[in-house]
Amino acid sequence: MEINKSGILSVVGRPNVGKSTLMNALVGEKIAIVSSKPQTTRNRILGMVNRGDCQYVFMDTPGLHKARNRLGDYMVKVVRESVADVDGVLLLVEPIANIGAPEGELIARAAQLGVPTVLVINKIDTVKKEELLAVMEVYSRAHPFHAVVPVSARQGEGVDGLLDVLQDLLPEGPPLFPEDMVTDQPERQICAEIVREKLLRCMDKEIPHGTAVEITRFSEREDGILDLEATIYCEKNSHKGMIIGKGGAMLKKIGAMAREDIERFMGTKVFLQTWVKVKENWRDNTTLIKNFGYRDT
Repeated sequence: MEINKSGILSVVGRPNVGKSTLMNALVGEKIAIVSSKPQTTRNRILGMVNRGDCQYVFMDTPGLHKARNRLGDYMVKVVRESVADVDGVLLLVEPIANIGAPEGELIARAAQLGVPTVLVINKIDTVKKEELLAVMEVYSRAHPFHAVVPVSARQGEGVDGLLDVLQDLLPEGPPLFPEDMVTDQPERQICAEIVREKLLRCMDKEIPHGTAVEITRFSEREDGILDLEATIYCEKNSHKGMIIGKGGAMLKKIGAMAREDIERFMGTKVFLQTWVKVKENWRDNTTLIKNFGYRDT
């Protein structure tokens, strides 16, 4: 069927509410990394869904939080700008009958710009129906949402219904991206993010937030095998030792987990080498922030 409706829909919310999990569920493929730690997503990521005569272009964003360094400033700027010049906003919230400061700010921003906003209540598998109704009532009093859609992004529940609702927000027009494209992220960037995801999964406390990953080699052999080198940057020598681990065990574990996911994403065998380097205070260095792929949209 020929696509004759297409639009950009921004997915916003506080950190760790499930935006990247929802994005992956909508697209049907892992294009955004996921972890239980807040501020996992640092960049704006586009994911495309072609369904019937519609092309949905979803924009995954960092969680709105109080910035503590220049990287944080960049992430907050991405969120605030992502509410402008879009066809609709998905405000993703947890099933809690209280509107926090990040949700209040995002609602006010959408109202100021007059952008149609759909309230998406995530993690509905964790609460009873009465609790969910209370959440819907609190938010409905705060803003005239275009619709309220309960989902469980982790289980994929409610995703098709959400697409049905969002179809009304798409303007008529040709597809914005080629129909075989699922994300705007270069393969090299996705591979770097997969390595960072494994860092988040394996490392405790603040260390993962002080890391960045750069793919310093990305080449394909004649037989299709990919040779990748990933350099992990951290802010302290003590962190470097912890990332490498005793006898290199932690770095080996991170690399093995990342290689499996990269092979799944790329559809081919991957030979991955990982290195760790120290770049002190890189999160406050504008040049390094840009070098690591965090650029203004």
